[in-house]
Amino acid sequence: MASVISSAVSIPSFTGLKAAPTRAAPAATVKAATVGPNLSVKASLKDAAIAAVAVSASALLASNALAIEVLLGDNDGGLAFEPSTFSVASGEKIVFKNNRGFPHNVVFDEDEIPAGVDASKISMGEDDYLNAGGEEYSVTLTEKGTYSFYCAPHQGAGMVGKVTVN
Repeated sequence: MASVISSAVSIPSFTGLKAAPTRAAPAATVKAATVGPNLSVKASLKDAAIAAVAVSASALLASNALAIEVLLGDNDGGLAFEPSTFSVASGEKIVFKNNRGFPHNVVFDEDEIPAGVDASKISMGEDDYLNAGGEEYSVTLTEKGTYSFYCAPHQGAGMVGKVTVN
């Protein structure tokens, strides 16, 4: 009859965290399970803590997932949002990133957003601008529906967009 006396538990994670080899000390181990009369598995507290941190970090990263990056000004210098029409899931972050032809801003049209949403809380001010390449404005929309937005200084030139929140 064979028996396992001790075994370290390592839980791999896509976050790149790995358990370091441990030297088991009687005071630093927890009996995880007993299987059969002479078979037990032990995991160190350090390994369990590393696994807990990996799971927490993964959940945090997933909850802050970037839904989409929208360029303000297309790569050819045109006054447009790129893409100008897109969809996101409720609660996903949208990042508007200054690209070309700035200054730009992002203003949601109060007449073309879901009822009950305050356009001033999700928009940049009409006199606030992203003045350099790479500057960003981000927003997270939670109310489902269609939202129209525009760049105040370039709205007349057709710099408008629409996002659908599912």
